[in-house]
Amino acid sequence: MKYERIPSDLYVKNRKKYAAQMNANTLAVFNSNDIYPISADSSIPFQQHRDILYLSGVDQEESILVIFPSCSNERHKEVLFLKETSELIAIWEGEKLTKESAFEVSGIKTVYWLEQFPVIFKQMMAEAEGIYLNTNEHLRANTEVETREDRFIKKVKGDYPAHQVHKSAPIMHRIRSVKEQVEIELLQRACKITEAGVRRLLKYIKPGVWEYEIEAELAHEFLRSRSQGFAYTPIIASGKNACVLHYIENNQLCNDGDVILLDVGAEYANYSSDLTRCIPVNGRFTARQKAVYNSVLNVKKQAEQLLVPGTIMAEYHKEVGKFMEAELLQLGLIDQTDIKNQNPEWPAYKKYFMHGTSHFLGLDTHDVGIWSEPIQAGMVFTCEPGIYIPEEGLGIRLEDDLVVSSTGSPFNLMKDIPLEAEEIEDLMNEH
Repeated sequence: MKYERIPSDLYVKNRKKYAAQMNANTLAVFNSNDIYPISADSSIPFQQHRDILYLSGVDQEESILVIFPSCSNERHKEVLFLKETSELIAIWEGEKLTKESAFEVSGIKTVYWLEQFPVIFKQMMAEAEGIYLNTNEHLRANTEVETREDRFIKKVKGDYPAHQVHKSAPIMHRIRSVKEQVEIELLQRACKITEAGVRRLLKYIKPGVWEYEIEAELAHEFLRSRSQGFAYTPIIASGKNACVLHYIENNQLCNDGDVILLDVGAEYANYSSDLTRCIPVNGRFTARQKAVYNSVLNVKKQAEQLLVPGTIMAEYHKEVGKFMEAELLQLGLIDQTDIKNQNPEWPAYKKYFMHGTSHFLGLDTHDVGIWSEPIQAGMVFTCEPGIYIPEEGLGIRLEDDLVVSSTGSPFNLMKDIPLEAEEIEDLMNEH
């Protein structure tokens, strides 16, 4: 790992929050992700499953965490199972966690090698009445690929058909969505790395650069700051490409007069930042581009003031739609007839603003959370309205990451990243 070690106190606290939600005489199991193969002997770089990471800090493959608060054996209330390391593994793959270093990372005293899991788990299950299984219940999850967790769930249901089965997902969604101060500081660090990338680009972008060259500048800035790189596949969309919401080809020339939509963010310690800025290729917005830009900015400023404790996200998105409707009227993109004849299920403003305004942010870019419950202080959301006008070859989206506060307006983790159109122009034209 590139990042600095996180104090184990965070993971001790996270496990206590999880255990407090469990039914009596049950245990919970969390598995690492696989290392996914590509072809031949190639594989995708390892990414840890965010749930076991959140509960243990273990950022390593072939690891299992078991939480069993009511276990009669005091040593088995929390147990880590790790792939046994060796001198050979150290030579070929590098340092892996030892039992001692796993305790330092996680605060878990009982650590066994993975080969001991079947016997010890059987002993634990003989005492437990039920088990919490960790299925992926994110609303936008793609679950076609079978994971290590999926294989475990299939096996445990066959081996222990008489045990009660409970879901970990609702507990994880609830506790992960409210961040500890340490987590907010990690998110802030990811945002500061992103800021360095943006400021670098404002000095770099000019007519004739390619989208992939911009991506390369960001990658260099992120990696030199102890990030593993992009928190998600970057969008570097110039001109009409900005009207494709998930444009990731990043292979076109940036032309004089176009605006580049940058939806990019660095990760740090597996925590995501998520930013969108729009930059004029030649350093100056046209009057029309600036008008659209400022309309999006107006919506963003109004929307983020609604991110306060007690807000219901479904109602929030309706209110943001009203803000956007007013701006589109002013820009001449819709008129009162469009509004009068609109389908309530797909209002007129959605022709130019067809996506949601906010999502949870944390260990995942589209982080877990419970959308039907009021938002709480300590939750972190993006705020990202946009206007997309294909016929003008113009797409504008602006996005920051905001911590919901108990005392008023949310705290903007990206407050130091240039946002106003004039500030962006001034920085691009400094000599």
